Amino acid sequence: MSRIEEELESELILAEPTKYKVLLHNDDYTTMDFVVDILVSVFHKNINQAEEIMIVIHKSGKAVCGIYTFEIAETKVYQVKELAKSNGFPLLATMEEV
Repeated sequence: MSRIEEELESELILAEPTKYKVLLHNDDYTTMDFVVDILVSVFHKNINQAEEIMIVIHKSGKAVCGIYTFEIAETKVYQVKELAKSNGFPLLATMEEV
């Protein structure tokens, strides 16, 4: 392996994975209590953090709940979607590259 190939390989190995922020979006139907429950159960926030984020969602229309690798962010979005659906809420979670 040439020196250039070795340098490229070491750069690839050391590269940080792309991160994604997971956002929850406000709507007129999902209760504040349910949003807090999601923040605690899915995003592992304590009750104070969850309430603060819920207020930001309510006032600003959306808020970042956490920053994760692609696979974890995708899983969190899926978990929110399924929990919201099973509880009759239209709560929307999305992910955006940081």
